[in-house]
Amino acid sequence: MGMFAHRAIETVDEAQRRAKKLLPHDVYTALEAGSDGGATMKENLRAFEEIGMIPRIGAAIPTRLDLSATFMGQPIDLPVVIAPAAAQAMHPDAEIGVARAAQRAGTAIGLSNFASVAIEEVTRENSKSFAHVYWSGGRDVVADRIERFRQAGVKGLIFTLDLSGGRVAYQPRDWGSPVYPDRLNFAALLRYAPMAIGNPSWFLRYAKRRVIPGLNAPNMSRRGGPVPTLVGGLYEWMDTAIPTWEDVAWLRELWGGPFMVKGLVAADDARRAVDAGATAVGVSNHGGNNLDTTPSPLRFLPSVVRAVGDQVEVTLDSGVRRGTDVLKALALGASSVMIGRPWFYGLAADGERGVYEVLETFRGTIERALVGLGKSSIRDVTVDDLVIPNGFILDPAPESARASRAVAQEK
Repeated sequence: MGMFAHRAIETVDEAQRRAKKLLPHDVYTALEAGSDGGATMKENLRAFEEIGMIPRIGAAIPTRLDLSATFMGQPIDLPVVIAPAAAQAMHPDAEIGVARAAQRAGTAIGLSNFASVAIEEVTRENSKSFAHVYWSGGRDVVADRIERFRQAGVKGLIFTLDLSGGRVAYQPRDWGSPVYPDRLNFAALLRYAPMAIGNPSWFLRYAKRRVIPGLNAPNMSRRGGPVPTLVGGLYEWMDTAIPTWEDVAWLRELWGGPFMVKGLVAADDARRAVDAGATAVGVSNHGGNNLDTTPSPLRFLPSVVRAVGDQVEVTLDSGVRRGTDVLKALALGASSVMIGRPWFYGLAADGERGVYEVLETFRGTIERALVGLGKSSIRDVTVDDLVIPNGFILDPAPESARASRAVAQEK
């Protein structure tokens, strides 16, 4: 093995360290930071650490462990799915590399509405591609995009509601919010030149391929229409009224296929999603990028599963970093998990190969955890394998909340 042999990424933390070293400060900060003070982002990680696991010894473990699962009706070989997020300025492989890596790992990809490559390119690379939708532009515009996604051959829609439009969508951060250029004119090049100078490895990736970081949002365009810039797409979204449950039901009926409502934590919202026709719900707080100080979705997961888990698939994201995290979520009732920042770290560290290696770190750590638990399948892991602190699980049902307030008022 030569002195310049590739060193594989073995953990998500390692991918994060490489990403921080390679990326310009502004790009890395935009990736890593949560909204406001970042309390929710930190809580997402801490919640997984609060649950313990009980090792078992002496169990007969087969050579081949069963990690197969389903995501919105699609069989997957790994219960870890690529969450929709826009790969702006991470690596020239962009979402095409992410789609290929997920296909190779045997899992699915959700492609962001604000992705830097078109949905048609992604569905050619990954047979289990899902289109992510924001409520942007009103019903006529959304309907046109949905028909485009249908023609592209996506397997289902992921409709995110926890970070919806309106001017309130903008999320200030205590450490500074990212500023996206509308286009790379002379002024923008002059402003961002220090990024290239200070991060030559990142810049050379693009220079060698004679491309620039994606600044367009091709999946925000209407069929046959011009491709908006990322900033233009963001403004359209922010200028659109926040969707209601009636809009959710309308979109579900229009689509007619597998349909996830993503971005909820409360059981009553999960029931409303099912009433509106959802076939899956995504328990999520947007990775800490919405309402700061929101508790981890992991704390709400059991109450959502109790409410709707016998009717629809339940998936979880926000704070998943290793195989033990995945198994904890599955034991609490999720059918799969989605990851956002981990695949970003892998993409930033080494493009398509980095994303694949991050996915394989999850496979490896899930397998090691299964052996430690004395299990041969992810379906064998239950709450009996966990140590859950008192008060960890939250169930913010309106009825119980009203009753608690009434008792408090009486006192």
